[in-house]
Amino acid sequence: MRSFALGLIFSAVAMPCLAQTVTVLKSEPLVLAPYEVAFVQDASCTDGKVLKVTGAIRGLHRRKACVSLPSEQASLVTATP
Repeated sequence: MRSFALGLIFSAVAMPCLAQTVTVLKSEPLVLAPYEVAFVQDASCTDGKVLKVTGAIRGLHRRKACVSLPSEQASLVTATP
């Protein structure tokens, strides 16, 4: 019985991870928690790449880099403040 319950709990935790998609924003968020990552469709990156913005602790600048994402995982949404 314990193994059945453990398997049920494991499958409930594992299934959402398998269907996870990457959200691509149209604009960079104003507030970003330290080490939080946001993907932004930006004109500064070449075609097929998006801007990866990583939040920083107070006093430091955000890290920004152009990265490519698999097209089947990306979905374009609008950022809300």
